[in-house]
Amino acid sequence: MADHLAEKGHAFRRLVRENLRLILAAVAACVFIWLLEEVGEGELTKLDAGAYQLFVQDLRQPWLTPYMESISELAQPVVLLVMLLAVEAFAPGRRPGACAAVNLVCAVALNLLLKQLVQRPRPDGFRLIAETGYSFPSGHSMVAMAFYGLLAWMVWHYERDRFVRWFCVIGFGLVIVLIGISRIYLGVHYASDVIAGFCVSLIWLALYTKLVVPLMLDEGNVTAQE
Repeated sequence: MADHLAEKGHAFRRLVRENLRLILAAVAACVFIWLLEEVGEGELTKLDAGAYQLFVQDLRQPWLTPYMESISELAQPVVLLVMLLAVEAFAPGRRPGACAAVNLVCAVALNLLLKQLVQRPRPDGFRLIAETGYSFPSGHSMVAMAFYGLLAWMVWHYERDRFVRWFCVIGFGLVIVLIGISRIYLGVHYASDVIAGFCVSLIWLALYTKLVVPLMLDEGNVTAQE
């Protein structure tokens, strides 16, 4: 009986591992649809109100604001261009720079399309920086998840050193989260905008790493588990 349960548990874990990309995409899609419905009602969600209380009213400090501005700039074109050059120069695979660039361009285009479809106004009255355009989903959050998320995927699949792999993946994850928080702190996005941006890019990355990345990188060099 114990052996049978252990075998079933092993089979379940293997099933989850083999379909982790699909599971993450499905969860992200459900969260995004829920947020879209909430935003469609035209009122601030409890999530937005709670995040405003935490990151705007409670967390804002004069000494912290410059750091948040700097974190937000990690998703700006100049920084991303430098990162693309570094990817092209140092990342393994046949065309890593082109792979990251195509991913970034598609994420930006998808964000612009969704913003035009939803047309949610940005938060008003507590912005610390000037921004234009619509609010949902957050462009910085989408770009952060798509770009740095792909870099994390590359490191996880190509780096042989276990410590370096975990260090880089956790580091990129922190960058993604902090960029999202910075957008709420600076008053240019609601929390629902940020989470929606993360969700859309997670769905996009699931498709991109499955369908496009194998065509642009040498999958024969993959050393870590999928």
